[in-house]
Amino acid sequence: MTQTPQATDIQGDRNGDATLTPSPEIPQKPASRTRDHLANERTYLAWMRTAIALIGFGVLIARLRYLVSPDVPGTGQGWLVGLGLSSIGLVTVLLSTWHYFAVLDAIETNTYEPNSRWVILFSLVVTLLGAGVLYVLFSAPATVKGFPVMG
Repeated sequence: MTQTPQATDIQGDRNGDATLTPSPEIPQKPASRTRDHLANERTYLAWMRTAIALIGFGVLIARLRYLVSPDVPGTGQGWLVGLGLSSIGLVTVLLSTWHYFAVLDAIETNTYEPNSRWVILFSLVVTLLGAGVLYVLFSAPATVKGFPVMG
């Protein structure tokens, strides 16, 4: 029966002070590189959660127009903000996937340099869309199809 090489060999005596030593057959990656890859993956997943939230808010705002009576003035433009939020969410999926693989390659080649340009751009876009959401919310009428809003 053939044994496969293992990443570590256990050496020690019967007193319980065994130590792990790397096996020479399998090359070891530095722990810092592993941490870098895990941090890159966590960042990617955070961007995915952000994208899903943007798409969800966009759908919600776009659908709010169906709750308001069509004869109430000023209720026809909310879908544009919803479309904008959903579109930015989809673009976020694409850009974050591209960024994930770019950082992965930079970690592998040891050439990673942080870049704040995308963070600034994304923050500005989300700020503008947030202002649009506030505009839609505060310009919406105080009644919802047959239900007066108390306040």
